[in-house]
Amino acid sequence: MSSERNPTLAEKLGTTTQLSPLMMKARRLGLDARGLERLAVERGCVHYSQGEGALPDPVPVERFSNEELAVALLNPALPYDPHSIRCGAAMLGATGNRPKHLARLLKMERAEQPARQVAEAGRRFEPDNPFWTSLLEALSPTATLKSGVMPHPTRYVAMTGLTRSGPGIVTRWIRPGTGR
Repeated sequence: MSSERNPTLAEKLGTTTQLSPLMMKARRLGLDARGLERLAVERGCVHYSQGEGALPDPVPVERFSNEELAVALLNPALPYDPHSIRCGAAMLGATGNRPKHLARLLKMERAEQPARQVAEAGRRFEPDNPFWTSLLEALSPTATLKSGVMPHPTRYVAMTGLTRSGPGIVTRWIRPGTGR
């Protein structure tokens, strides 16, 4: 039996893992990495459901906001898992999220680097959505991410190859409530 543990996102990015107040709050609410993903699914990210069912103790948005959930799922202190990152990307784009508040949480949690990659993808796929530009403007400059760690930006969107007008690519950012 192997005693190796999964590396954290921070380790994969080549940085150190920091103590995270947000992750401590999540643990107090009974949420580990899988619990955070399940909470995202419960809050409408059904695209990322792995069929695990509801959490045994639901966590209301008043106790752990969608903004906190997004930042927790992109948190470098989490074990590295592209699925968690994709759930975090979906929650980052949730309707009602406030860019300045998110930027403050991301800075506090040292999660600006992965969030910037997601926000840049968001701006690319949704150029008319002012949320992404506002978030990018609110984030501090960060170093370029190590290649191959974050999911490819196309993993944050749903793409169709056939439309009512015939063949063509239509992309839609995956966020809570947008379905499969």
